[in-house]
Amino acid sequence: MSTEGKMSCGRRRLIIATAAVGGAGVVTALVPFLSSMLPSERAKAAGAPVEVDVGSIGPGQMITVEWRGKPVWIFNRSQEMLDTLPKLDSAVADPNSEVNQQPSYCKNQTRSIKPNMLVAVGICTHLGCSPSSKFKKGSEDGMAGDWVGGFLCPCHGSTFDFAGRVYKSKPAPTNLEVPPHTYLTDTRILIGEDKKGA
Repeated sequence: MSTEGKMSCGRRRLIIATAAVGGAGVVTALVPFLSSMLPSERAKAAGAPVEVDVGSIGPGQMITVEWRGKPVWIFNRSQEMLDTLPKLDSAVADPNSEVNQQPSYCKNQTRSIKPNMLVAVGICTHLGCSPSSKFKKGSEDGMAGDWVGGFLCPCHGSTFDFAGRVYKSKPAPTNLEVPPHTYLTDTRILIGEDKKGA
């Protein structure tokens, strides 16, 4: 092979090698840029529906799960608790849930799909504190003697019944929020998505 042919072959190899390194550099530079356009795992988790097994929650028991960074209560109300709801219509501010704080399929007296199972965001609608459960009747924990049980916000004293309906003349302006949810089976709930639409 002539000297000129060897130089030509060497140049081609140099051009190919330079193009390969340059192409790899472009790909390497694009990967972080393109990755930044995808939602992070944390962002996906923050808005993703949450599946919960509710089969082990006994009557009168409640569990809390997190959805979109908020505490969501899943509360299995006893028949005695459910029996208090119609008696409180005149005591609560929005007895028929006229304010849109729940999906349409939960706009009923129990504010739920299944009467015994309340699914509610555990954040007071006043200033965002998390109410505590005060299930018992009577004057326990400083509640009035006619208290039949429900939820108390410790920040400014808003009280809610067992359906998350706010009592009249309390700082909270609306009932507790009921998130969209659906039953996948009799014992599994998907919070954050529904099959019926809001």
